[in-house]
Amino acid sequence: MHRFRGIFVPLVTPFTAEGDVARDALETLARDVLDAGAAGLVALGTTAEAATLDAEERRGVIDVCARACAAAGAPLIVGTGGNDTRAGVGALTELAHWPQVAAALVPVPYYTRPTEAGVVAHFAHLANSPVPLIVYHIPYRTGRALSANTLRELAALDGVVGVKYAVGGVDADAVDLLAEPPADFAVLAGDDAFLSPLLALGAAGGIAATAQLATARFVALENAWRTGDLAAARAIGGELAVLSAAAFAEPNPTVIKGVLRAQGRIPSAAVRLPLLPAAPESVDRALAALLDHIPSR
Repeated sequence: MHRFRGIFVPLVTPFTAEGDVARDALETLARDVLDAGAAGLVALGTTAEAATLDAEERRGVIDVCARACAAAGAPLIVGTGGNDTRAGVGALTELAHWPQVAAALVPVPYYTRPTEAGVVAHFAHLANSPVPLIVYHIPYRTGRALSANTLRELAALDGVVGVKYAVGGVDADAVDLLAEPPADFAVLAGDDAFLSPLLALGAAGGIAATAQLATARFVALENAWRTGDLAAARAIGGELAVLSAAAFAEPNPTVIKGVLRAQGRIPSAAVRLPLLPAAPESVDRALAALLDHIPSR
């Protein structure tokens, strides 16, 4: 699973002061994180406020990220899917338009809360997609927890290549899954605050929104765990836990956008309703965490 090893950065969608997608800023941000060592990009994730983008804007975001990944020779993961299996097939088929798309990040069906067997049937239906699938397992958003055994069933499906594991902690199923991970299946940490412990357990990498604030440091963390430099891994993991906590003090990506704007990397900190911009003190705390704990981006 070398294509899905390392730190993948789910990018924000920068907006202009007028509320349009700032494509130039997005392209610069994409190239910056890839130049800093990110393994690849994630477009149209939760961090991108994908639910608030129209179809034309979503295609534009993929275009920008695909160009950046093509230039860097890096894989692109694109968030798509929902709780309608039939509609999910169509959305996945559209991704074949971009050859840089290495996988689709597809959430466990939310709100309807199918059984675990229903989740497996959902992904079995989608797995005929022209692009591989990464299961987005985030039960505090979907309302559906999955056991390690169910994740192994999903891993056995042709076309399912990994899971973004975001359960809000390190639970018994994570320990079980990583103690004997399925072959050719990438377990990617999906909660920034728990990236380091999941890497310690053997995760292949992570999808970390905070990594666009300190990309090189997140890359150094993954490298330290992978190469067995435990002292460095623990030290860097502690630094990044402080930063991640500050970055997620308010709903994602509001604080991250505030920091990027303060750094001059995006033209505004604007988000779309129902999100509201982060409070200035939250942005200041995240900036202080960067200054106090992170040697460089």
